[in-house]
Amino acid sequence: MASILKNLRLLADPSRLRILLLVEREELSVAELQEILGMGQSRISTHLAQLKQAGLVEDRRNGKSILYRLKPGAQSNGFAQMLSVLRQAAAEIPEAGEDSEALRLALRRRQDKMRAYFDELAGKFGRNYVPGRSWQGLAETLLTLMPPMVIADLGAGEGTFSQLLARRSKKVIAVDNSDKMVEYGRELASKHGVKNLEYRKGDLEAVPIRDAAVDLAFFSQALHHAQHPARAVAEAWRILKPGGRIVVLDLLRHNYEEAREMYADLWLGFTEVELTRFLRQTGFKNIETSVVHSEEDAPHFETLLAVGDK
Repeated sequence: MASILKNLRLLADPSRLRILLLVEREELSVAELQEILGMGQSRISTHLAQLKQAGLVEDRRNGKSILYRLKPGAQSNGFAQMLSVLRQAAAEIPEAGEDSEALRLALRRRQDKMRAYFDELAGKFGRNYVPGRSWQGLAETLLTLMPPMVIADLGAGEGTFSQLLARRSKKVIAVDNSDKMVEYGRELASKHGVKNLEYRKGDLEAVPIRDAAVDLAFFSQALHHAQHPARAVAEAWRILKPGGRIVVLDLLRHNYEEAREMYADLWLGFTEVELTRFLRQTGFKNIETSVVHSEEDAPHFETLLAVGDK
């Protein structure tokens, strides 16, 4: 009975309980647990050391990584009977509700060999001079493949991206809550003769566009400025036509607190799980997320892409 009581005391900590239930399902590295749980490496390593010392978790080396899993022998001494109770206890931890989705994303990335290839390719693109090859040329090529659509650029700022999209769209509606941004964007569009681009002043959570009016709702580094990101996503759903698509390009969750003052950021980015939850709870389907860029310079911001269909 002493070992059962000892384990109960050890697993009373919500973080250790979440870790144990994750490694029961899949062998995971510290880096993968960091990604799933959103905790620091030292904290996770400490919890794993305690679970390992208690004989509940074991590790093995896999190349350069160390993977952790539930120790097969841990199910002796009545521990097997405790697992169902522990799963019920985990249901009382709010963060644990997203662990399954985060685990699925982590495992998908582990297996995504194609993404690793394109990451390497992207790193090389533009590094060495090749006549006629440029990011501008690639962007123009991709724009020609875009079907004519009505697009809402939500949180458009001065509308640089809106003007680019307008070259191939039926219409672009650029929405921003700053009078000066809207005025500047309108002047710029007029100066360049962009007639299918309309600027409207409005909030991300109260978009001045009627229901089911656009084919594509686009947030480019705007969602982390919303007071309530989930409400902004719900507004995108409202203005989209059936079969329309949402695209969110934002920062991956980071710890650079200075961004709040420097860039007026309300949120320090989002995890893939958070963006997936925003979209799924609103009703979007066929949701896909991926980290599409990592900056080499400090603070090493990463760019997260999420898409979904209405």
